[in-house]
Amino acid sequence: MKKAIALLSCAALLITFTGCSGEENMPENTDISGESQNGSSIMQDIGESVASVEGSIKTECETGKDTGNTSTYTGYDPLPEIDLISKANSDSKNLSNEKIGYSYGVSKNGVPHENSVNAQKELEKYGGLALDTKSSEKVLYLTFDCGYENGYTSKALDALKEKGVPAAFFVTLTYIKSSPDLITRMIKEGHIVGNHSNTHPCFADISREKMAQEIQDVDNFLRTKFGYSSPFFRFPEGAYSENALDLVNTIGYRSIFWSVAYVDWDPNTIRGKDYTIDTLMSRIHPGAVILLHSVSPDNAAAMGEFIDKARAEGYTFKSLSEAKF
Repeated sequence: MKKAIALLSCAALLITFTGCSGEENMPENTDISGESQNGSSIMQDIGESVASVEGSIKTECETGKDTGNTSTYTGYDPLPEIDLISKANSDSKNLSNEKIGYSYGVSKNGVPHENSVNAQKELEKYGGLALDTKSSEKVLYLTFDCGYENGYTSKALDALKEKGVPAAFFVTLTYIKSSPDLITRMIKEGHIVGNHSNTHPCFADISREKMAQEIQDVDNFLRTKFGYSSPFFRFPEGAYSENALDLVNTIGYRSIFWSVAYVDWDPNTIRGKDYTIDTLMSRIHPGAVILLHSVSPDNAAAMGEFIDKARAEGYTFKSLSEAKF
């Protein structure tokens, strides 16, 4: 079963997965508390958007037909593999490769930080999302980064299922191969499985062709082994460049950042579920994209109660596929 999504279907060592692991390195211009160290703007010299993808990008995921196919983990028919490298357009656009370390700032009193607001204005030129500024609702988007598995993802999935809340899980190829049961569960329970690259490199340091290869490797594995694909991508380490943003957009993907996060990637730093709930509740705001890490026992323990508290304040949880870009 094929669905056209833009021009194409919506598309290592574990300790190197710094954006998802317990040893994450924050971008150099971002304090570990989430406060910006370099003023209000997180973008540097990003000009007007260049050539866009032909046609519109559908922000829905794609699955094969559920026929109980034993060649895939999900039982869905495999989807055809795709070629993203040919869409990379080499270096013809002469865009900047200067590394930008994402800084979102800490929001307060239900108002997003100006860093996130400014970021979204620039990211929109490249089909990206850090903050949903177009929805009139008090909507929240839950996202998780997954680089390795330590037993807490299933607990988070249990809470999400109980509360009827969708989420997006950004995964590396190593994670997919090591945890096919969890990937299957995410897909079957209606969550988005997002692309976090194959080997988790800094995209500001590699060629457009290599960027496309990193994304293609993950997408094609999901297609052939799970009968699944989605058009959502998160940069490793949150680090990117103007050239990288353009590449992701050119090959038909949406770059997903965030406007709410906290220090949660070290599973050895346990503060308890109350700390997690209080921290998240103090930072959420309408349109927030929330970044969490699946390795945190605090996140798993707090998930259900956090959802309840946010709903009590009038928030609703939606899938990224419903976000207004």
